[in-house]
Amino acid sequence: MESQQAAYELSDRDREIYGWQLDVPGLGERGQAKLRSSTALISRVGGLGGPLALSLAAAGIGKLILVHGGELRPDDLNRQILMRHDYLGKKRVDAAAETLRQFNPHIEVETVAENFNEDNAADLVARADIVFDAAPLFEERFLMNRECVAQRKPLIDCAMFNMEGQVIPIVPGETACLACLYPEVPEHWKRRFPVVGAVSAVIANIGAIEGIKLLAGMSGVSLNRLIYFDTLVMKLQKVEIARNPDCEICGEL
Repeated sequence: MESQQAAYELSDRDREIYGWQLDVPGLGERGQAKLRSSTALISRVGGLGGPLALSLAAAGIGKLILVHGGELRPDDLNRQILMRHDYLGKKRVDAAAETLRQFNPHIEVETVAENFNEDNAADLVARADIVFDAAPLFEERFLMNRECVAQRKPLIDCAMFNMEGQVIPIVPGETACLACLYPEVPEHWKRRFPVVGAVSAVIANIGAIEGIKLLAGMSGVSLNRLIYFDTLVMKLQKVEIARNPDCEICGEL
């Protein structure tokens, strides 16, 4: 990560704002400077991506790129914490950006009012140091995975369903990629699924923590492990995963 990030020196304002987390072992001023020099891309800023983006903004990531198409609907409001009722019918990505800028005016927020697709995937990944995948559709997740592997960019894949969720930190060449685990779209997967906003936020923040550790150069990143959380029974476990040498996406790395 260090080679992709420009040098950054913390200002007195940075030390004042982020002072409490500077005391976190393994983070400190060096790690905070890495965060401040980093650009993170979040695909979809809904129930998962919204709280994830908020936690990254709180941590002091230098720039956030929000990728999300479509307008805000009433059925988004049970879980999309960056949104507001007065944005109904307006672009969700604009509502998210406004909330983040008000929360932390000292970071840069860029918006892309469309979802990942074949035409924009390579360019979007090229703009970031790390990609956070919070998209509900496997087609989008596969695109992000493919481009992150091709460009050697780390990817934090976050997903949830009902009361369960999972996070997979992916570092191309070091870990299994998403296609190693899911060569094809799982059968019976559908766009709409049961969701409680608090569950989305739990999974989102696990993903944010893994990404922050990776960007800051901290130890303990769950590489080659799938983090699984069942909030119904409050069960957290890490499942070992391995690269597929025959994977069409990362097999030749």
